[in-house]
Parts: sequence; structure tokens; C-alpha cells
Amino acid sequence: MKNDLFNARRRQALAAALSLAAAPLALAQKSDRVLRVGHQKGWLSVLKSRGTLEKRLNPLGVSVTWTEFNAGPVQLEALNVGSIDFGDVGEAPPIFAQAAGAPLVYAGATVPRPALEAVVVPKDSPIRRVSDLKGKRVALNKGSNVHYFLVKLLEKHGLQYADVQPVFLAPPDARAAFEKGAIDAWVIWDPFLASAEKTLGARQVADARGVVNNRAFYFTSRDFATRNPDVLRIAIEEINVLERWISKNQAAAATELSGILGLDRSVTELFLSRADYGAAPVGREVLEEQQHIADTFYDLKLIPRKLNLLYAAPVGL
Repeated sequence: MKNDLFNARRRQALAAALSLAAAPLALAQKSDRVLRVGHQKGWLSVLKSRGTLEKRLNPLGVSVTWTEFNAGPVQLEALNVGSIDFGDVGEAPPIFAQAAGAPLVYAGATVPRPALEAVVVPKDSPIRRVSDLKGKRVALNKGSNVHYFLVKLLEKHGLQYADVQPVFLAPPDARAAFEKGAIDAWVIWDPFLASAEKTLGARQVADARGVVNNRAFYFTSRDFATRNPDVLRIAIEEINVLERWISKNQAAAATELSGILGLDRSVTELFLSRADYGAAPVGREVLEEQQHIADTFYDLKLIPRKLNLLYAAPVGL
């Protein structure tokens, strides 16, 4: 009888111990989440090096992984196939991804940065104003933020897109063509813009101020946003904290960014000096801006169908 009682109590104690041991494991399995960040060389690289996002998310049982990409469209493809949950990109690539059916939503956006894209010409070019671009060979990255900028810039100055000869080149090829004189003008964004000014003596004809806003975006999937609004909210908050630091510490930021980008410090100094800073969740006003870009690309037959982007923001951020 005593042995039976002892054995029964031992079994109860063992079951209780196993239950207590399993409870943290079950809790960890339930709460452990991962934010898989895709990024290009830039400010998210700075955020990665500081580890502040990990510190904010760790109490929530959320870990962070980082994968570097060489361009925004590649990141968006990674999102589409489920390889990442979050990334940074310009205005235009998300629209092409959405037109192709990607489950993309906009988690956050920067403040407008119109001074970070411009039309440049060689310093001795006879082109002095936008109207002088008529009939000229203008290089740009097809379907990019500067594609939209060029269309709106020409409209503002009484020209049509058909009035110029677009030459579709990626930034490295456009730079080479610019140096050789194979094109008359180049529509480009920073830091390529600052590099052309500092190293090639390129002269600005017009930037995007008063024409388009030129924001950067942070994207996610609808599924991830639905399940992890707290994670996304913290990610955008930490990006905003970093942006505010950069705005107040541009010399230190220029040094840090030049190392990441492999550019001369004078280039990153110029780039940072004309940027505006701040990031926040996306609201209706920003989605309306994206809608205008999508409509323009549809009119140019760059995307196959009209889009409705006014519901492309996560709920609850």
C-alpha cells in the first residue's frame, strides 16, 4: 500500500514537473516569431549594424534576420515567394509587383524627398531649362521613380513625354553613356545623383521639388501584417528614430553610410544634406500619391491593368 501510494505521488510529481518544464517551451513555441528583413545597401544597413530593432523586439519573443539585395524589385520577388517579410523600396517597384498580383501592402513611408532626384546634364551642355529637353536623348531607369518624375516634369513645363527620346538604362550604364556623351540628359536619384555631380561635374537642370514627392517605402505582405501589426509598428518606429538621428548627426551618418555604400564621404554628405527625414505608417494621402503613379504607368502601358491602391495599407498600424 505504501509503495503504491509512493509510486502514485511520484507519478503525480513527475507529471507536474513535466508540465512545468513544458509550459515555457509551449509558450516559447507560441510566442517565438521571426521578422525576416530584406534590404538594400543604405539606411536599413545602418539599422542592422546597431541592433536596436532586435532589442525592441526581443521582449516580444521576436527575432530578426537580414538578407541583402541589390535592388528593390528583387526584394519584392522575395516577398512574393515568401522569403522575406519586410523590406525597403522606392515608389515605382511596388506598383509593378502589385500589378503582377503580389500580396504586398505598404507598412510605412518616409517623408517626401523631392530634392533627391533630378535631371542632370554635362556642365558645358547648352541645355539650361526643361523646355530645352525637347527632342533630346534622356536616359532613365524604365519604370522607376524617375520615370514618373520625368513625365510630370515635362507636363509642368508644357511638354509631352513623346517630346523627348527616352533611353532606358540602369544607373551604371546611364552613367557610362553620360560620360561618353551618348545621351543629352540623365534623370537619376541619390546617391547616383550626388556622385555624378561630385565626380563628373554634372549640372542640375531641375529636381523634383514642386513636381513629385519621391518617398521611400517599407513593404510587407498582407498575411504578415495581419498576424504581426505590433512587430511592424515597432519596425517603423525604429526606422524613424534612426532617421531623426541622421538628421541631427549628418557628419557621423555620412561617414557611416559612405563605408556601407563604398562611396566617397563628400558624396554621402551631399546626399544627406538635401534629404528630409522621418518615417511613419502609411495613410490615405500617401496611398493616393501611389495611385497617381499607378495611373500614370497604366496610361504609359507600363503595367497591364488599372490598380486600386487605396486599400493597400495594413490595418492596425
